[in-house]
Amino acid sequence: MRVAPLAVLLCGLALFLAMGWHRYISFEQLREHREALEQWIAARGIWAPVIYGLAYAAMIAFSIPGGAVATLVGGFFFGLVTGSIAVVVSATLGATILFLAARSALGAILRRKSEGWLHRMEEGFRENAFSYLMVLRLIPLFPFWLVNLVPAFLGVKLRTYVIATFFGIMPGSVVYVSLGNGIGALLESGGSPDLGIVFKAEILLPLVGLAILSMLPVVYKRVQRRKAAGRPDVAPGD
Repeated sequence: MRVAPLAVLLCGLALFLAMGWHRYISFEQLREHREALEQWIAARGIWAPVIYGLAYAAMIAFSIPGGAVATLVGGFFFGLVTGSIAVVVSATLGATILFLAARSALGAILRRKSEGWLHRMEEGFRENAFSYLMVLRLIPLFPFWLVNLVPAFLGVKLRTYVIATFFGIMPGSVVYVSLGNGIGALLESGGSPDLGIVFKAEILLPLVGLAILSMLPVVYKRVQRRKAAGRPDVAPGD
């Protein structure tokens, strides 16, 4: 049984928190070091968003807190288009790394020790994995790291996981990146952006609408099954 990948990620997270480095992921730090960061980014040119993306992917893979702040930072320094691309691609990459690590290390253990409920959940999730994942990604009701792990425990295919993650996180990521793109004046005034913007009605309702659309295939399958179950058997030769 391979436990090394997940162990490395957990140790990395523990070290990051123990060293107190998570305190540097804040708007106060951004405000204080804004000029130095702008000079650093200007000096690296096209490599700056690449380095940012790799750092962002590492944050997601190690489940380091502060993803919302990091997303706004991408919008602030790189603009809406480049920032959105960097965030969505990097978040998908980091989530996939965590997914693979968790699947290799813990999936088999949970299946062996679980009762029937997990097996039933696994069967349903496998059948409609894309729709379920899209809903979990579109509506941020659960922590991002938790949504990264659960599919790994339930046997979701890698291809399904990657595609659903990429498209599912896109709307919310664009919202946060666009917010970050306009926080310059807010930082200068000493304020902080509203990280709960995604829960406002004008943002949340369209996301809920997309989530409902994502569940239509699941509803359709259930309706078809009920129709088939209620259909009387036809005797041979009738």
